[in-house]
Amino acid sequence: MNNPLHFFSALLLGTVLLTASCKEERKLPIYGVRDTKEVAKADGFTVDTIYQTIPDFKFLNQDSVMITNDQFKDKIYVADFFFTSCTSICPIMHKNMKTLFQDFKSNPDVMFLSHTIDFKYDKPSVLKKYAQKLDVYDPKWQFVYGPKDSIYTIAEKSYLVAVQVDSNDREGYVHQGFLVLIDKDRRIRGAYDGTNPEQVEQLRKDIPVLLDEYKK
Repeated sequence: MNNPLHFFSALLLGTVLLTASCKEERKLPIYGVRDTKEVAKADGFTVDTIYQTIPDFKFLNQDSVMITNDQFKDKIYVADFFFTSCTSICPIMHKNMKTLFQDFKSNPDVMFLSHTIDFKYDKPSVLKKYAQKLDVYDPKWQFVYGPKDSIYTIAEKSYLVAVQVDSNDREGYVHQGFLVLIDKDRRIRGAYDGTNPEQVEQLRKDIPVLLDEYKK
């Protein structure tokens, strides 16, 4: 959107820049807040790194079915935040995301998850029509609706994507157009501007890199 997002995450910006620049890396970085803990072993103690992960969630999908982390267990997935009446960045994001969906549609280890930030209008029936219009009505791409607090908290605290109700914006909402790559352990492995063809192409290249990591 044209409105500046003053609370743009510096960490996420670093994610985008580093991901875009590391085209030859065979293992993707892990992003987000991290901590350490001591783990007792037979020969003493060792320090393990604890990475930020996507927490348990429960949202209604386009079929009014409750969707949880269980649907994404042992999958990598691409997540984003949008709203169906958006006329600025969302159509571009989902046009680009659809190309990724088509590329990986036959891969059982890859899924897509779009969260609406319009908690007033985008009920499951609206999301269903949206998915059908986009021609991606498929279990591999879930469109989900939830209470404002739940969606906005998981966006900003977990996926590190800024979302906001803005009465000064003509469409009522502002948000960042990132496609966030999540691994099978619920960790952030990259964030890509969904309106930027070069970054979407980088995401297309990074998905197989992440899949290969779990084959080793």
